[in-house]
Amino acid sequence: MSILKIARMGHPVLRAKARALHPSEIRTPKIQQLIDDMFETMKEYQGIGLAAPQVHEGVRLFVAGFPPALRGEDDEYESEEEGPDEENEDDDDREDVPVMALINPEIVPAGRETVEDWEGCLSITDIRGRVPRARRISVRAYDRAGKKIEFDASGFTARVIQHETDHLDGVLFLDRMKGLQSLTFLDEFGRYWSGPSSRAD
Repeated sequence: MSILKIARMGHPVLRAKARALHPSEIRTPKIQQLIDDMFETMKEYQGIGLAAPQVHEGVRLFVAGFPPALRGEDDEYESEEEGPDEENEDDDDREDVPVMALINPEIVPAGRETVEDWEGCLSITDIRGRVPRARRISVRAYDRAGKKIEFDASGFTARVIQHETDHLDGVLFLDRMKGLQSLTFLDEFGRYWSGPSSRAD
């Protein structure tokens, strides 16, 4: 497996809509290797999600989740999507983000409830901001074996899936923010915004 180069904000690949993979492509050695390399890259950069455009591949694919060996080590395994906010309202399911590789995902909000919380991105290093997301979603996609799957997700898992699916449409978390008032560097986030007083829910 290889560590891939992460595309940073400003690279055109992050603003282009990725193409759907044909089901016949999914099990090819090229796509299977890409999935393996993306998992390895996500682990190297201590993320919880990574979309193919972030590694300069314009296809509708992302990987996410805590590898089982790293569960229970969250304090050293920083989410791409969230800052190190131990008071996060979705902390209870943070460790339960399943390891997944989703291809051609389609997501639909399940209900009208939204939650605003902190997010970050491996392509926008050291920046955090508050982003509104649907609390619950329904997901349809292909898995890495080319099998159609459907499931529901909520809380932090739903946030991760929404964040990564946005990457496949050329959307960054900054685009989803209601305003830029909460935008902060990670160092300042840890100093001023990560405690209970920072909550705005």
